[in-house]
Amino acid sequence: MAKNRKLYVAKQAKKNEFYTQLSDIENELRYYQGHFKGKVVYCNCDDPRVSNFFKYFSLKFEHLGLKKLITTCYRNQQPDLFSKHDSERAVYLEYEGDQDGNRRPDHHEIAVKHLNGDGNFSSAECIELLKEADIVVTNPPFSPFRDYVAQLVKYDKKFLIIGNKNAITYKEIFPLIKENKIWSGVSRWAGGMLFDVPDDHAKWLIKTGKEGSNYKFVNGVVKALSPSIWFTNLPHKKRNEELILYKKYSPEEYPKYDNYDAINVNKTAYIPADYDGVMGVPITFLEKYNPEQFEILGIANSARWIGYECLTIIEGRRIYNRIIIRNKQL
Repeated sequence: MAKNRKLYVAKQAKKNEFYTQLSDIENELRYYQGHFKGKVVYCNCDDPRVSNFFKYFSLKFEHLGLKKLITTCYRNQQPDLFSKHDSERAVYLEYEGDQDGNRRPDHHEIAVKHLNGDGNFSSAECIELLKEADIVVTNPPFSPFRDYVAQLVKYDKKFLIIGNKNAITYKEIFPLIKENKIWSGVSRWAGGMLFDVPDDHAKWLIKTGKEGSNYKFVNGVVKALSPSIWFTNLPHKKRNEELILYKKYSPEEYPKYDNYDAINVNKTAYIPADYDGVMGVPITFLEKYNPEQFEILGIANSARWIGYECLTIIEGRRIYNRIIIRNKQL
């Protein structure tokens, strides 16, 4: 049993080893630069010596006006991008800015320290580092995403993290969205995100998947393609942009659900400008969600309802994944 458990943990670790590209970090982080001045940033799911999150924040330390950068990794002391998670101890790095005037992070300026435990984000010593932080920025492992977000909320931390788009439907995550405690980042949802993966996982993707569906070749290198998005509780300009509505309501184009008094809207762009009742819209609506324009009432999907006890069904056919909203301006 113990051996099987170790194999399972190793398998899950490999599934979670999706490493964020620097370009994706740069494209998203440029919208939040005013939030970082005088702040302690914590990247608690990255091997700090090779993490692109560490690279980004250390190179831009002075430009952002950071106070301190802390990064931790899970059970790894080897300077490889893809950890084997086979060390009982882990390390963490602290960087407090340039000391010799060359405006770049040098080895002698980065404090490398050993953790007593395995570096798991939920461990007591990593929680102590979390308490010190003002903002958490990272790509947490997909499997424990619920627990990871719950910890950030518990300790009242600002954050900018990557998660699978389907996390929106989790019963632990959606209430936070509904209560405006977490929302979508700026980067577009369309197309998902590309990640670096270990060689064996890349081979598995080629063998079992389809190019353009779950992986892509970029300059001859296999990149995993994932329906991932940015989640945050940091304000950004896109969140307050008004969605321009141009369609007019008609019963023929917007049928009501069989078992609930709400109309179905197939695309966010098709939300009628003149309808003041309850509407079901695709989950991609959250990319355009402005809390000053709309109120989120609940969510329906093939597994559960959050907020209402019914399913979105039209003429006996179940409609997949709908956010239930109302226009606040009518």
